[in-house]
This record gives sequence, structure tokens and C-alpha cells, in this order.
Amino acid sequence: MEADEVTLREQNFHSQVREYTICFLLFAILYIVSYFIIRRYKRKGDEQEDEDAIVNRISLFLSTFTLAVSAGAVLLLPFSIISNEILLSFPQSYYIQWLNGSLIHGLWNLASLFSNLCLFVLMPFAFFFLESEGFAGLKKGIKARILETLVMLILLALLILGIVWVASALIDKDAASMESLYDLWEFYLPYLYSCISLMGCLLLLLCTPVGLSRMFTVMGQLLVKPAILEDLDEQIYIITLEEEAIMRRLNGMSSPVEYNTQQLEQELHNVKNMKTKLERRKKASAWERNLVYPSVMILLLIETAISVLLVACNILCLLVDETAMPKGSRGPGIGNASLSTFGFVGAALEIILIFYLMVSSVVGFYSLRFFGDFTPRKDDTTMTKIIGNCVSILVLSSALPVMSRTLGITRFDLLGDFGRFNWLGNFYIVLSYNLLFAIMTTLCLVRKFTSAVREELLKALGLDKLHLSHNARDSETAKPSVNGHQKTL
Repeated sequence: MEADEVTLREQNFHSQVREYTICFLLFAILYIVSYFIIRRYKRKGDEQEDEDAIVNRISLFLSTFTLAVSAGAVLLLPFSIISNEILLSFPQSYYIQWLNGSLIHGLWNLASLFSNLCLFVLMPFAFFFLESEGFAGLKKGIKARILETLVMLILLALLILGIVWVASALIDKDAASMESLYDLWEFYLPYLYSCISLMGCLLLLLCTPVGLSRMFTVMGQLLVKPAILEDLDEQIYIITLEEEAIMRRLNGMSSPVEYNTQQLEQELHNVKNMKTKLERRKKASAWERNLVYPSVMILLLIETAISVLLVACNILCLLVDETAMPKGSRGPGIGNASLSTFGFVGAALEIILIFYLMVSSVVGFYSLRFFGDFTPRKDDTTMTKIIGNCVSILVLSSALPVMSRTLGITRFDLLGDFGRFNWLGNFYIVLSYNLLFAIMTTLCLVRKFTSAVREELLKALGLDKLHLSHNARDSETAKPSVNGHQKTL
């Protein structure tokens, strides 16, 4: 018996070591990729060798860690879904013994832990550390800035905990909640993370429908559109004349004014970009113009339609079946049964839709007016903006598994702290969330595909000067598009 217990302990030890090694390798890959992404956008002028350089470097490492955690949260649900299907297809395979339910549960717990750590500790520390200068009267240096940052973090923690305690006491109105002030780890941090998750889901509810409609415009900018009733040679000739005219104006200014010079240089930069895109369209093959672009647009339309149909089906399931709730009955477990009706094909479709929703939410986030200034620019993004972007992406990515399960995109049960949110058991909140998503997505798509018709109707009625349908982001009708031709009906 003692020998069997020793053998069992050794197996458990080796299993835990293997799981931690796999988690470390996965996170190391995500960290390296995140580091190169941030370095691509970070402003190069911030790289000087002094005290500020050390602070910037520490903030850079913390931001990279946060972005890697965000990427892990995005990959969490797809990895779990594909792992479940692999375990079903090859239950006795020697080569996938490392892939088990314990590893999946560990990944979910680590994602929840690191998300809390980044959101409540690392990112506030990076921001305050970047903005700190040290208290007056103390010797300036790294130690003084760390001291000021720690004091600010303590004050912020007391403020947030006070707000959460008052909110929980007002909502619950229970003596137990009044006396649970000391139960910090088991009650208040999960409650606070539940509130943050709800805010992230509401932000996804706002960003995803906008992003689903904007994806068609973004892909139209990246791909080469078919040249229908267009003379690209003539457009290139006109844009070349415009470029030469601006260059003559720049070279012929005897007493250049700084404002006018900057304006002309910006116009010249825009004209050169337009010329480059027109030349790319001219050099593109017929297959690229006439096959790739329509295929991608049809694929986007199909994915969007499937997402809306799944949400509509989930609404019907919520009305007739209690197990459709995100906090409903527990599933059969990992590797015991397929959670998709169509098996591996259905699981692959769920994974594609989850990534599509995440990309659409990021596109929609940066398309909103309020967050437009957050858009990172290559080699010209300050560390403050990088921290803000990392926090925003962390909130969106942490709420992605919850949103996917709430909308019925997947039936995979939320594991770890992701499945313990109290609001996931509220029928009215979940049903309202599904209804709002379906309605907002439909309205955004209708607005997108009827914009040209509305513009022509307003012109026919003479109301185009009132700017009833004009906004800063959808003004392709007033100027040439990025592909070099005007949008027509």
C-alpha cells in the first residue's frame, strides 16, 4: 500500500510539473510575440539612457506581460474547444496524454488570476510609476518614484474597496455582506472582477456590432477591389499631376510659413499614398481583383449572418430551456462528449466565429469616437497610450469567453472564476444582452449597406447640405476612397 501511495504521489508530481512546463512555454511564446508587437508601435524617441528610460523599460515589460495575458484569454476558449474534440477523437493516444482536463482547468485558473493581477496591480503600477516624480522633500530617483507609486496604489485600493463594499451593501442589504469586509480574497476581489467583466461585456456589446459592420470597410482597404467602369491609368495620371503641383509649391515658396509647409507636406504624403495604392491596383492580377475580394466579402457576410442566427436561436433556447443559461447545469466534462451538434466541424466553426467576434470588437473599439485617440501608430505611440491600449484589450479579451457563452456561440461551460459571476444567472440580464446584440448588429449592418442609397435619396431631395447622414468616419462619398476611386451607387 505504501508503495502504491508513493507511486501515486510521483505521478501527481510529474503531472503537475508537466502542466506547469506547458503553461510556461505557451506563455513564453505569447510574451515574445506581444513584445515585438509593442516594440513596433512604441515611440523610438523614448529610448534614452537615464532614469526615465528605466521607468519606460519597466512599464514596457509590464505592458508586454498584460498583452500576453490578453492573448491567452482570447485563445483560452478556442484551445479548450479544440482540446475537447481531440480528446474525443483520440482518447487512448500516447502522444496527447499531456492534454487533459487538469491542464485545461489550470489554464482557466491562471488566466483568471493573471487577469486580476494585471488589471488591479500591474497596470495601475505601470501608469503611476510612469507619471511619478517623487514626493517633495525627498531625494529624486527610482526609489522615490517607487515610494510615490506604492502610496498611490494603496490609496486607489482603499478607494475601490470602499466603493465595492458600499455597492455590495446597498445591493444585498444583508448583514452578512456588511460583516464580510474582512473576506477580501473570497468575496470582494471576485465581486469586483465580476463587475469589471460585466463592464467588459457591455463594452463588447457596444463595439462588436459596430466592428461587424466596419469589417467590410477595413477588408476593402486591405484588398484590391475590382476595377469596374474605371480607368486606372487616367487616375494615376491625375494623381501624378497633383503630386507635381504640390512639390512645385513646396520648392517655390520664398518665405515659407511653418503652418502652410506642414499642411502641404501632409497633402503630399496623402497623395503619394493614394498613388501607391492606385499602382498596386493596376499591378494586381485578375484573380486577385475579381476573385479574392468578392470571396472575402461573401465570407464576412456569411460569418456575420451565422453569428446573428446563433444569437436568435439562443434567445429561443433561453425562453424554453433553463440549461441554456451561461450559469446553468454543468456539462459532461472535458473529453467526455462533444458540445457541438456537428462534431469537429461545428467546433471549428465556433472557433472561427469566436476569433471573428474578437477581431470585430477590436475594430469597433477603435472605430468609436470616444476611443479614436487610443489608436496606436507605428513608431509613434507613447507609453501612456500603450498602457491604455493594453488595459482596454485586457478588458475586452477577458470578457470574450463570457460573451461567447452568453450569446450561445458555444456551449462550452465557463471554467474557473469565469463561471462564478453572479449576473450570469440572471435571466433578464442574459436575455436583454442577447436581444440588444441581435438588434444592434442588424441595425449597424442595415445602416452600412444602405448608406449609398440614403446618400442618393438625400441628394435627390436636396437635403444633402443638412449633413443628416454625414459623419467623419463614413465620408467616402465626399472624397476618394483609399483604393483610389469614389464610392458610387
